[in-house]
Amino acid sequence: MSELTLFLVRIAYLAILWIFVLSAISVIRSDMFGARVPTPAAAPPQPGNQKKKKKAAPKQKRGTPTQAVVVQGVNSGIIADLAAAPILIGRGNDAAIKLDDDYVSTRHARIVASGDQWYVEDLGSTNGTYLGSQRITQPVPIGLGSQVRIGKTIVELRK
Repeated sequence: MSELTLFLVRIAYLAILWIFVLSAISVIRSDMFGARVPTPAAAPPQPGNQKKKKKAAPKQKRGTPTQAVVVQGVNSGIIADLAAAPILIGRGNDAAIKLDDDYVSTRHARIVASGDQWYVEDLGSTNGTYLGSQRITQPVPIGLGSQVRIGKTIVELRK
């Protein structure tokens, strides 16, 4: 092999090695600190929109849950209002219910509404999301009193 070929192979090997190292650092950083969420810039006040109208909250049907509550685990007592749906659950900074649990992914699961029904869906987590003792793999309807287990934490829908 000529010296030039050997030199080019060495450079290519080093470049591939550095790409691997930098991608591993990126994955570790995003797992530790979560994904970057852009902060919306404050809009300057416009002269015509000085009076803000309050939107009337839609009427809730009886038996419809209004909040997700962490009932068991390290973060028990955390409450998320379901009016701000979808509710993201995980270890990331962008999660509405942020859990300090080693078995929870950065973006683990979310609770979404479709019409009058609430659904929980797993977002491709490593350890899974459970409704009762059943592991879910697709969006599953949940109702008032349903307990969703994420890692060692249990989240329940309440009124």
